[in-house]
Amino acid sequence: MKRHDTKSGPDDAELLRASLSDVTPLPRSDRAQLARPRPRPVAAQRLRDERAALADSLTDLIPWESGFETGEELAFLRPGLPAVTLKKLRRGHWVIQDEIDLHGLTSPEARALLAEFLAQCLRRGLRCVRIVHGKGLRSRNREPVLKRKVAYWLMRRDEVLAYCQARRTEGGGGAVVVLLKAG
Repeated sequence: MKRHDTKSGPDDAELLRASLSDVTPLPRSDRAQLARPRPRPVAAQRLRDERAALADSLTDLIPWESGFETGEELAFLRPGLPAVTLKKLRRGHWVIQDEIDLHGLTSPEARALLAEFLAQCLRRGLRCVRIVHGKGLRSRNREPVLKRKVAYWLMRRDEVLAYCQARRTEGGGGAVVVLLKAG
């Protein structure tokens, strides 16, 4: 195989100068060279969520809200907020950005961990989180102990705008989805 020499010698440079000697440079432009704005990032997860919500709305399944027959569902909306906020939260309008699992903990442990989790979420600027409290299947009398306590603790926190029982695919009666104030 034959190799081509890529190095140019002094003769090549002189030859180039000679061939470009009669070239006239173009006049300088008075135009400013502005940097083009970068395109905005695409929120891929949001697009997937919107497509999923659209697909859910076009199916013949029973509406999610119709599953609340027991009266045990958790739902809260801070006074002064429009009812559509809770409806949007129930329908998964906001992407769940983080979650915490409290089941198996004692009440004091769960309360401390929940307070720490919510403080971290506010510092990180998160808006929508899931709190798994469990269904109480392994507790005495098979009743959820943390479910009512978590609801009470959340109602008392100013940063909590609304919460509702998670959808079946997100934990159902064993979890709650929480909407937090914007940081």
